[in-house]
Amino acid sequence: MGFGAKIVSDNQRSGDDILKSVQPEDLLLYGFIPEFMGRLPVIAPLHDLNQEALIRILTEPRNALIKQFQKLFKLTGVDLSFTADALKAIAREAIKRKSGARGLRAIMETCLLDIMYELPSVENVKACVVNEEVVLNRSTPILFYESVKQQA
Repeated sequence: MGFGAKIVSDNQRSGDDILKSVQPEDLLLYGFIPEFMGRLPVIAPLHDLNQEALIRILTEPRNALIKQFQKLFKLTGVDLSFTADALKAIAREAIKRKSGARGLRAIMETCLLDIMYELPSVENVKACVVNEEVVLNRSTPILFYESVKQQA
């Protein structure tokens, strides 16, 4: 409202903008029954997560997905690491699938499934690095091997 205000038609408003202004009456018109609406004292719309938020979810919590997979690989004696580009690619894939944070595990398992089954049978693997190619093209992660000293 007012001079200089940006006027946006309903067709141009994003879903987040529309959800911000939802009132209990709107939900009743949508089909919710009054008894159910009476049990919801506060309406709090959720917004889509952006790439930075998804990367934080992957890395920061105490039991973050990255840490879980690193611990799983450590059981076989392999250090697992992800490049920054790989984390961005995982987040972009979750955004593209519109799966949010719940879809991150599925994306990571798809990337690492083959190597998780192969690593226990491969000897002298010291580290495994997941880069953007692994996430986008399902290529094999980069493996680093321990140098084996020959005894004379």
